[in-house]
Amino acid sequence: MEREMTIEASVSNLDDVLAFVDAHLEEAGCGMKTQMQLDVAVEEIYVNIAHYAYAPQTGMAKISVDIDTDKRQIVIEFRDSGVEFDPLAKPDPDTTLSAEERQIGGLGIYMVKKSMDDVTYSRESGENILTLYKNY
Repeated sequence: MEREMTIEASVSNLDDVLAFVDAHLEEAGCGMKTQMQLDVAVEEIYVNIAHYAYAPQTGMAKISVDIDTDKRQIVIEFRDSGVEFDPLAKPDPDTTLSAEERQIGGLGIYMVKKSMDDVTYSRESGENILTLYKNY
């Protein structure tokens, strides 16, 4: 079961994106803890696209949800044709430092990487493709 939506990459559309993803997670019988982890990850990735991919203009984002009930795995893919950016290329923040000593930024992607089973990035045909994998 795979579904996708294409939507203007604007923070004002975040609720629609989350409702789209949640409808598929509920249909698959995804547990609440997994759904909450996915919601946080989806929000982080989508808001990053909305803020940075096309700045200062806006563009489109495509979000697809693929649920493999045999493997019990959820795959959520984000595509945008904005500026090339691999959020996985940046080193993880040093979480042993105090908040004052740490560099600003990067914590959201770090949390996404820690809460998912896998996260991949590629650039194909002028598109950023970020994929979240979560077993449920």
